[in-house]
Amino acid sequence: MPLAIDLFCGLGGWTDGLLAEGWNVVGFDVTQHVYGADRYPAQLVLQDVLTIHGSQFRNADIIVASPPCQQYSWLAMPWSRSKDPNNSKAAKALRAKWEAERPDNRLFDACFRIQREAIYAKRLALQCCELDYQQPGCKRCHIPLVVENVRGAQPWVGRSAWNYGSFHLWGDVPALMPINLKQTVLGTRTDGLKTPGRSLSKGATAKFGTHNMGSADKIFAELQGTKVGGDWFRDPACHSAHASRSNTRKAASAMIAKIPLPLSTHIARVYWPIDQQRPAARPEPDGDTSAPSFVPEQPVSA
Repeated sequence: MPLAIDLFCGLGGWTDGLLAEGWNVVGFDVTQHVYGADRYPAQLVLQDVLTIHGSQFRNADIIVASPPCQQYSWLAMPWSRSKDPNNSKAAKALRAKWEAERPDNRLFDACFRIQREAIYAKRLALQCCELDYQQPGCKRCHIPLVVENVRGAQPWVGRSAWNYGSFHLWGDVPALMPINLKQTVLGTRTDGLKTPGRSLSKGATAKFGTHNMGSADKIFAELQGTKVGGDWFRDPACHSAHASRSNTRKAASAMIAKIPLPLSTHIARVYWPIDQQRPAARPEPDGDTSAPSFVPEQPVSA
């Protein structure tokens, strides 16, 4: 099976689609996210991404990443409308600092550094192409990278190559990508004519979140690419009932950030290695026949 590396893996939105298409996936995060039945579905390595050297991924076939978006989202909020003037002052101060000095893009930039290091190590192993970080590799030695973040990151990291609803992508984004469904679901009369339906963006999606919705509504929410947080945004009592570091808030944040399955499966299909045969069907998980464990390799010195 081809190997995929999922950086900042969270609950495994990227991993769900990759596993469904037959990939072997290893996730990296600083903490293990477990919220009831929701947890990372593959092998997880607890490690700060900033400490990773990309040469250990020279055998990977793709790297996907969803670095934290909290600061970008926070700066993009309309704080001028806030009832608390301190919120607007704090946002303006951070924005002024980032504009005067430089934005804190360490986690976002680390994804591309790791990709460059992985490609360089692969070139050394294959004796392929020029040994130059800045030179793009050929198909034989290139390791694609797809990074997801929010629209609010664009002023600080550059324009995204494409977006699936509220999920914006940078890096090796394929030229052909899936489209979003319109938010209105049409009903069907007995005579076969379509009738106006309900809006999912202001209905089931925003009201309940995908994990509390019926299967049909959940599918449409994923196809729209809408970030949802369940009851967290529907019921203001959730805010006062749970502290900022509570599991309820963490679960909502993790669910909001989870990559939609149609997006992750599309990337998995596009980047399946042409020299490997696709499995007929994904094998069911079995405690006795788990996927091969990932053993980090020693970094390759330049």
